[in-house]
Amino acid sequence: MAEVFMRRLTRWQAEQQREAVADTYVEAYPGPRGEEFHDRRQFLERFADDMQRPGFDMMVADGPSLAGCAYGYVLERDGGLWEGFRGALPVDIEELTASGQVFVLAELMVRPSYRRQGIATRLVDQLLVRSRAALVASLVEPGNEAARGAMRAWGWTRFGAVRPSEPQEPLEPPQPQSTYEAWSHPIEHAGSAG
Repeated sequence: MAEVFMRRLTRWQAEQQREAVADTYVEAYPGPRGEEFHDRRQFLERFADDMQRPGFDMMVADGPSLAGCAYGYVLERDGGLWEGFRGALPVDIEELTASGQVFVLAELMVRPSYRRQGIATRLVDQLLVRSRAALVASLVEPGNEAARGAMRAWGWTRFGAVRPSEPQEPLEPPQPQSTYEAWSHPIEHAGSAG
């Protein structure tokens, strides 16, 4: 297998790479046959929104082609991500959100031909190395056993479930909304005891 290099992207570079990132997304998360265009378009819209968020940061794994990427952002203090949280939001999560100390791992993808090489772990580790946040959090889609397995292997904790409000496409019948699992892990900073 070809060697893979980790590289951090600026917002401008992320924008320049958006088509390659979308291609990687479609390959990493194949949906129902014939839905590739719709899935790709939805990803590109979400990616464009996420790039504008405070604290946006992105890492890519480059081989002969884009092998994978991870990106995220600092959660806004209003905690919009937690709208639709089932039950009471844990106090520590609420306090860290209000103080701007939560980094959201919004997306992690690795092309199938590059999996099982530790690339996802390296991407997340490198993404978080410069974060000043105290906690990283992510929402995992229902049935994504690979993501759940990775979270467990990385020592993350499942702390609840969220049913986010998702905008519906105009002129399309309303779609049932999924409940996502909420996972988190403390971010260890260089020089901190642990």
